[in-house]
Amino acid sequence: MLYSGYNSNEAQNQYATAIGGILKYELAEYKGFNAAMEVTAAQDINFATGDDTKQNSEISSEKGSYIELSQAYINYKNDGLNLRAGRQLIDTPLADSDDIRMILNTFEAYIATYENEGLMLTGGLLTKWQGVDTELSPSNHWSDTGDDGTYFGGISYSTKFLDTRVWYYDISKDTNPNSATGNVANSSLYADISLHLAISQNYAIHANAQYLNQKESHDSAIDSSIYGVMAEFVIFEDFAISAAYNKSKREADKRSFSGFGGGTLYTNMDSMIIDAITADRDAKAIVMGITYRIGKFGFMYAYGDFDGDANSLQAKEHIIEQNLGFEYKANENLTIAAIYVKNSDKENSGSNDGDWENIRVFASYSF
Repeated sequence: MLYSGYNSNEAQNQYATAIGGILKYELAEYKGFNAAMEVTAAQDINFATGDDTKQNSEISSEKGSYIELSQAYINYKNDGLNLRAGRQLIDTPLADSDDIRMILNTFEAYIATYENEGLMLTGGLLTKWQGVDTELSPSNHWSDTGDDGTYFGGISYSTKFLDTRVWYYDISKDTNPNSATGNVANSSLYADISLHLAISQNYAIHANAQYLNQKESHDSAIDSSIYGVMAEFVIFEDFAISAAYNKSKREADKRSFSGFGGGTLYTNMDSMIIDAITADRDAKAIVMGITYRIGKFGFMYAYGDFDGDANSLQAKEHIIEQNLGFEYKANENLTIAAIYVKNSDKENSGSNDGDWENIRVFASYSF
């Protein structure tokens, strides 16, 4: 169950409460083959949901309900080789589930992976996707990832002290006027590296760096160069403090695209990402965060400052977002959580929908 309410200075206040879930059935493996099906559903609770323009549609669509065959795939596994075709859940830098609401992003895709001693090779084709980041269209749940889909490949390597990966995406042009993203055709190269340093048995430092380069194709206006760094200090595995920075270089009349989902940039927050302010300008973002867990309780706070220099029209951007979260994990099945999000538009530009606050409370039970 999820409640999400918005208090906005720029638009109608909205709220909704919905009950929903995911039901998945997976067949046992036979000679390396198996298959699975999953249904995702959400339904507004009328008495706890706003009417008409007061309804918050991001939970279950504008019509107040959503049901979809979110996964349906055939899988083959042989030692380190895995082949999967059909609707599936994936998490890659520029295509991911974005687990922040009730309906996860899933993809219609054909993917091959090979793993061996910390090395992983991945390649495939994404053709369609559905979920929270496709705006939950009540008429057509699935949106194209380009007229010819999106081809991608990646290589990653992990040890106890090091994680590194390189990914490439070829996103085709999109001529469908009703697609979730519009035409975002480009070739994207993404790379990151993470170092894990144990100072002692109780203290650790994680240092990270990333780079995203995008080249426009088919007049999409997607062309960017973004780098980022992040550091995290962990004490007793219970308390952590982190700092992240992203910088986007100006490309005249161009912008960045963080992908199909929530994106992988270090400064991405609950709502705000640097994509919102990169068009035709230099932009940077700084995010500081604290997390703490004691027993069954968890707490987090993050403060983000997103600053965009003047573009060719001399318009600037400055967005501040704050996230405050709480979680109670009663047992391995039941979780209760809440998050408060505050967005402040310091330049009154209207970006990221201006000044608003969002409160979400949810209870989740798995079995």
